[in-house]
Amino acid sequence: MYNIAIDGPAGAGKSTIAKIVAKKLEFIYVDTGAMYRTLALACFRAGISANQEADVIKKCESVTVSLGYEDGTQKVYLNGEDVSSEIRQEEIGNMTSAIAVYAPIRELMVSMQRKLAAENNVVMDGRDIGTVVLPNADLKIYLTASARTRAERRYKELVEKGQECDIDAIEADIKERDYRDMHREIAPLKQADDAELLDSSNMDIDQVVEAIISKVNK
Repeated sequence: MYNIAIDGPAGAGKSTIAKIVAKKLEFIYVDTGAMYRTLALACFRAGISANQEADVIKKCESVTVSLGYEDGTQKVYLNGEDVSSEIRQEEIGNMTSAIAVYAPIRELMVSMQRKLAAENNVVMDGRDIGTVVLPNADLKIYLTASARTRAERRYKELVEKGQECDIDAIEADIKERDYRDMHREIAPLKQADDAELLDSSNMDIDQVVEAIISKVNK
């Protein structure tokens, strides 16, 4: 099996890039962030706040998260329900980052993700894929971009969806999430020693995709 690990901070475009790379290589794309977001959604629906650690863990251990494909598009299911759109809400994203610091939650997800990688050629993106989940991945990429660039991309996405937002607030939120992800005690976000750094601040999607594919099997 050939495994590609793509790590990087929030808003770097990891999911978008990973999906395209997987499609071009005919690999399976594993959206680890979506898996974590699904657990956060389960807690959110149950009225459990991120700081209620025991309740968060109990709830997450009681639900089933699965991946599937419909018309070539990956779907994420919570107890069999398609929640692919719902998990993309901003409040779910913030809660996800907060509950991902709990060791039992990470252990649950890592076990599930490693099993997928052992059985398939995969492109997997997240915060700790190359450092923790797949330390022996065949190719590791650390994808990043400036905080302002990431905020501008997020702002554009939200505006296109008809949502009112403030770009400065988005940038501040991104910086806060970066700090939290990089300073958490368990599996902090960092570039693996053998990962290749790719700054997409001045690159378009096609350029980033080609840069990654050119490194496969090199």
